[in-house]
Amino acid sequence: MIGLLISLHVLTGLILILVVLLQSSKGADIAGAFGGMGSQTAFGPRGTTTFLAKATVFLAVVFVATSLSLGIISNRSTGSSQSVLGDEQSPAATTPAAPAGAAAPVAPNVEVEVVPPPVPTTAPSVPAPGQ
Repeated sequence: MIGLLISLHVLTGLILILVVLLQSSKGADIAGAFGGMGSQTAFGPRGTTTFLAKATVFLAVVFVATSLSLGIISNRSTGSSQSVLGDEQSPAATTPAAPAGAAAPVAPNVEVEVVPPPVPTTAPSVPAPGQ
């Protein structure tokens, strides 16, 4: 059953892509580039509904129906009722980040050792004047 539904879903998707690519676009002529629509209607002239337009609507409905069906079947077959975000921590459990200028918070009863920066052992070389 699920194999038939997956093959129908893939076949519908491929045919839907082809049908959309075969349709001619509205306003693709030179007048469309300058805003001319040929009519004073709100969204341009409305022609008759072609077979390709009807096929697009039908295939889109079938594609959405198979997508929902596959999602429901997949959720039921795994037997889990968990959410996708079931393993994520809640925002209240995480601690907010410290502002950029503030010092990092220190846990109580923890000793912090401050290490000074290393001191260079050799003096920097300075060029002699006149060279």
